[in-house]
Amino acid sequence: MTTRYFTLDEANLLLPFVDQELIKLQALKREFQEKYLDLKRKKQAFSENKNNSSDKDPFFTMETELEFMQIEAKSHMNSVENKGIEIKDIDIGLVDFPAIINGNEVLLCWRQGEARIGYFHGRQEGFSGRQAIE
Repeated sequence: MTTRYFTLDEANLLLPFVDQELIKLQALKREFQEKYLDLKRKKQAFSENKNNSSDKDPFFTMETELEFMQIEAKSHMNSVENKGIEIKDIDIGLVDFPAIINGNEVLLCWRQGEARIGYFHGRQEGFSGRQAIE
């Protein structure tokens, strides 16, 4: 797959879209974690109850919900990544946009909550190596 390079203006125009997708992903992740922990507790309680003789899987519905949530999350991630944007951290809302600055391949770096993209870093430096865009 070829790398798409963004101008600063192109990347900034995509921030509302990226922000909305991240909000959806963050909500899905929280809900998934809650449902997964609930399922884990119920399975533990079920295994401790020696009187369970059901032929049916009592957890099928819960497990199916979790699988559909994973599919939905992947769909949101794909909608961002198919544009050439790299999701680095869902929880803090960290994304990178490949770009060329002064002939060098860099990543325009944006963190959810920032009004616009103001930083970049090399592919190897990561978030801690962010430099201000002049």
